[in-house]
Amino acid sequence: MSLIVHQLGKRYGNTPVFSQVSLRVAPGEFVAIVGESGVGKSSLLNCLAALDDWSEGRIEHQGVDLSGLNDTQRAHWRREHLGFVFQAFHVLPHLDVAQNVGLPLLLLGRPDPARVQAMLDAVGLGELGARLPAELSGGQLQRVAIARALAHRPSLLLADEPTGNLDPTTARQVMDVLQQQAADSGAALILVTHSDTAAARAQRVLHLTAQGLQEAPTGTAA
Repeated sequence: MSLIVHQLGKRYGNTPVFSQVSLRVAPGEFVAIVGESGVGKSSLLNCLAALDDWSEGRIEHQGVDLSGLNDTQRAHWRREHLGFVFQAFHVLPHLDVAQNVGLPLLLLGRPDPARVQAMLDAVGLGELGARLPAELSGGQLQRVAIARALAHRPSLLLADEPTGNLDPTTARQVMDVLQQQAADSGAALILVTHSDTAAARAQRVLHLTAQGLQEAPTGTAA
């Protein structure tokens, strides 16, 4: 298994955010997580990325218990193994497109211009590497974010509402790229979304409730 989550829970003081979340995701598997607003989907994703702490339970990635890692070790784990696609893109405005995509490789001490160009070609931006983010559309920026997330060949890819700011046509194009590139790389993909259309692409759809994660009935994205 690429990722194993066992009885995960998070609280702010005495207030639960989510609880009893258990999940297994195999390499190359695409899982969507849906649920009502405020149920803790983004908080769960931040825990899976080891960007936030959890109150109980365990997260294992390829046999490594993330609970036992300190902040520095978690940062190194993210650099090596994790790709994260955010709704708000989070590209760096002072870097050009190619520099943004190549940043994960640079942080790992493995700069690879050929890999950067290959990823730009894969997401349909092969001629735009020298452009600044301000010169791109929202859909193009999201494709930059996908290329950046996959540049270092992560084994785990997390996507938080990656189509939330996009029109339906652009959202479909972005999901095509995200799904195809994740499949080509063999990364385990976990998507958090409000979109029924996006969730329907997944191999499994799970509904986050106060009782944990459950197989979601058709049409329950919220």
